Amino acid sequence: MRVNHTGEVCAQALYQGHALGTSTPALNSFFREAAREEQDHLAWTAQRLKELGSRPSYLNPLWYAGALALGFVSAKLSDGKGLGLMSETERQVEAHLAGHLERLPADDMRSRSIVDAMKADEAHHADEAERLGADAVPEPLKALMRASAKVMTTVAHHV
Repeated sequence: MRVNHTGEVCAQALYQGHALGTSTPALNSFFREAAREEQDHLAWTAQRLKELGSRPSYLNPLWYAGALALGFVSAKLSDGKGLGLMSETERQVEAHLAGHLERLPADDMRSRSIVDAMKADEAHHADEAERLGADAVPEPLKALMRASAKVMTTVAHHV
């Protein structure tokens, strides 16, 4: 659950960075609304960490700063690129959460319901970004995103 919490910290930052970087008012509102929706995920995962007697990653401020910068830069490049990064991020998170659901104990209904709800919301955010004109993300960048996410999830799990 710590990894999922860190992911939600990054989602907040990514969307806030997108909102700061876009010059399109409608997209600014879209990114701010997505960040607000991700606040629920952040609260759910924080509460579940507490219930499990665990803690957030000590590196969350670092993850936040990196995601904020990434969102800002991608939005500054173009709205399509910012939306594309959002869509691809959400698709990769959706896949991560599907894998997490497979690994969770069958009787941990509380964690399962949180992860399942988050997975549905992430798919919705990706769909909306695509509907609004997301540019396709090139395969090398997708691979780099997956590799970066693997580093983040591994480190956040322990630190």
